[in-house]
Amino acid sequence: MAEGALREAAFKNGLDIEVGSVGTAAYHIGEHPDPRAIATAQAHNVDISLAVGQQLSSADFERYTHIFAMDKSNLAAINARKPRHSTAQIGLLLDVLNHRKGEAVPDPYYGDDAGFEACWRTINEAVNALILQFGAKPAQA
Repeated sequence: MAEGALREAAFKNGLDIEVGSVGTAAYHIGEHPDPRAIATAQAHNVDISLAVGQQLSSADFERYTHIFAMDKSNLAAINARKPRHSTAQIGLLLDVLNHRKGEAVPDPYYGDDAGFEACWRTINEAVNALILQFGAKPAQA
């Protein structure tokens, strides 16, 4: 959901950024997102149905300027794989929000649809902060 939310927000704000989504473990490689994630994103006019799970590679540390983890376990796995020459900034996604620093994005997988909606709202809050950080101007009231 985070990839789709960031990609859509960047497009709406005229930012030309490359966005990708990868996992640190081999499960879900080659799979599409959970149908509940697809439905939640679609409810917000974001199509993530064609996304396919990929695994973090050493090339990602050169390809991207920022790599965001959803939780501390994945953050540790990312840092463990970081090549010495990498210049990518690595951190938790919610670290972009002063009031959520150090927090994980809640994993809705074992819950119901409401958990996916809550996860979307959390991700979207962080994405909006990232868009401003990456140079978009705040919307005029």
